[in-house]
Amino acid sequence: MSASKTFILDTNVLLFDPLSINKFGNNKVFIPLVVVEELDRFKKDQNENGRNARHFARLVDDLRQEGSLVKGVSINGRGTLQISILREPATTHTGIDLSINDNLILANVLSLKEGGEDVVLITKDINLRLKADALGVDAQDYETSEISIEELYQGHRVFEVDASRLSEFESNRFLNLTEEEKKSFYPNEYIILNEENNPQRRQLGRYYEKKGGIVPLIKTREGVWGVHPKNVEQQFAFDALLNNEVNLVSLVGKAGTGKTLLAIAAGLESTIGQQKFSRVLVSRPIIPMGRDLGFLPGDVNEKLGPWMQPIFDNIDFLFGNQRSNNEATTWDELINQGLLHVEPLTYIRGRSLPNQYMIVDEAQNLTPHEIKTIITRAGEGTKIVLTGDSEQIDNPYLDAINNGLVYCIDRLKGEDIVAHTKLKQGERSRLSEIASELL
Repeated sequence: MSASKTFILDTNVLLFDPLSINKFGNNKVFIPLVVVEELDRFKKDQNENGRNARHFARLVDDLRQEGSLVKGVSINGRGTLQISILREPATTHTGIDLSINDNLILANVLSLKEGGEDVVLITKDINLRLKADALGVDAQDYETSEISIEELYQGHRVFEVDASRLSEFESNRFLNLTEEEKKSFYPNEYIILNEENNPQRRQLGRYYEKKGGIVPLIKTREGVWGVHPKNVEQQFAFDALLNNEVNLVSLVGKAGTGKTLLAIAAGLESTIGQQKFSRVLVSRPIIPMGRDLGFLPGDVNEKLGPWMQPIFDNIDFLFGNQRSNNEATTWDELINQGLLHVEPLTYIRGRSLPNQYMIVDEAQNLTPHEIKTIITRAGEGTKIVLTGDSEQIDNPYLDAINNGLVYCIDRLKGEDIVAHTKLKQGERSRLSEIASELL
């Protein structure tokens, strides 16, 4: 049996996941008192950080019933949790200013290490990990996912078959798979069926788990609300967005690949054109890129205008297409009729959303817990679409792997009511594509 480790948790870990103390097995979890003091400053915030700080406080308060936190208490009968005041290292390390909270945490780490414990500092602060490394301390990021961005589920693949099987798919609109082949596919995974040794001959399909085979995509010859798919990945996306049997769709791609536009177009088509949903609800987290402008003047709609403008830009484009087709309806009329609603995610907690086509834009800026909160709001008949670019993170506590969008894709890829597509080809403009590739 391997020796027990001591994991020291930084404040940002507990703000990211207040249940993280339960995720270190039979080992010891040590929290310096300075971390508790930092959490105390967040407890009144009315955001996710505030909720997580309060959640952790309640959790630890319950554990106090088990005994002294200074001496250590059992966590779920496995590991132990200890909260203690500053432990200064026996040796003096040049450059450690103990008036800085991060250095106080490092001092605790060094003290425990000098006491003979196998210590690992867990922090999401890159600079603190660098400082720890300079002092010879093992420091790691807190990861909720065990995959790398390269290993992330793509949502589609190339599948080579002989000419006879491809002809069978073309004539029957279905390709039966062997039991061994079925094991290699995820539900609703998209397939590029290539003829062996002849990549010029191909068909597109989707693995339909209920029938154990590959079915053709939903046809969009007339376009979707004036939008026509411009590449294979966009065809996959429209199939997922318009499929009534898929309740959760995730679209990932860099800027200009059409994620938001496709989602809104499909939402309008499903709700207004086909009347399958009561309304389209479009939302996004309120997280600024760069310097925040602070408080904005006006009523709630005027305050939210700048945050929601990227969504309205896409809606304007779609209704421009409709006007070119001599259709007089405007998005203002749809909002007044209650068929289209645009709002921030701030007030979604506690709501129940039945029979709606819900689009969550910029979902890469949400934590796994926030994504769970959103998806659990879905009532009967609701479809949720998550769009985002995992490489463009504006939330300071998230990165390309631990954000809620990637977490959701990885955890739910095996469910038969879930579909995912990664969009790679930019279609916004040639300039946008060049900037995405070279800048």
